[in-house]
Amino acid sequence: MSDRVTITIDDDGVADVRLNRADKMNALDQAMFRGLVDASTSLKHESGLRAVVLSGEGRGFCAGLDFGSFQQMAGAEESASEATAADVNDGGTDDVASIGETGDRITHFAQQSAYGWMELEVPVVAALHGPVLGGGLQIALGADIRIVAPDTKMSVLEVRWGLIPDMTGTATLHRLVGNDVAKELTFTGRMVEADEAVRIGLATRVADDPRAEAMALAHEIAGKSPDAIRGAKRLLDLAGRVGLAEQFAAERATIGKLIGSPNQTEAVMSYFEKRPPKFTDPT
Repeated sequence: MSDRVTITIDDDGVADVRLNRADKMNALDQAMFRGLVDASTSLKHESGLRAVVLSGEGRGFCAGLDFGSFQQMAGAEESASEATAADVNDGGTDDVASIGETGDRITHFAQQSAYGWMELEVPVVAALHGPVLGGGLQIALGADIRIVAPDTKMSVLEVRWGLIPDMTGTATLHRLVGNDVAKELTFTGRMVEADEAVRIGLATRVADDPRAEAMALAHEIAGKSPDAIRGAKRLLDLAGRVGLAEQFAAERATIGKLIGSPNQTEAVMSYFEKRPPKFTDPT
């Protein structure tokens, strides 16, 4: 695991994931992309995982693409994020022919640093503070819930550099804020502060200590039936991406598996017996 991203998992199955490049405002370089992808990949295989809290060390969550990497890539025909993705895959900066390669994924490497959190079956809560810019914002959009500090400043910053959000942001931003607001933010690159972010749907709520709030929420989620939580996340993420017939069929299939299952029975029994539930890991 890269030292750019740290992971600790507590006894309740809550993973505390932190971007760990505080001296550079957690800016995205090749090693940070690698660390993010490795982190989400490893958590996919973590038994007993119930929820994830994603945050950044230091003065901000993530200031976007490392400017040194941006300068290094200037002059390439491909976008900065794609060039960084190729650098990570290739281990160097010479082979621009591999820029944008996806292998057997639907994403290239920079996209996967954001999409990996969406692929997790458990909820991901982002605790954000300070700058959340460009690629940093797109990574935050990969979370299910975003809790922001009062000092948070968010921006779809890519237009400043003559670029577009190419780390899955074009697929996630409009689902939160609507297509017109997504376009306005993308066309202007303006800064959005915490209160406005909540008002327009870019963030969930403001908290003085977003990490503590996110951990408390993650532990609350961890105390619910993991089958129900995973099923609910899967269905809510499916909404709008498939037709209604498929959505409703998926609902029926999910509820059919839940009713009478051991974890569903335990949820009911523990509630009426006024005791903490003892859930088993999903199979």
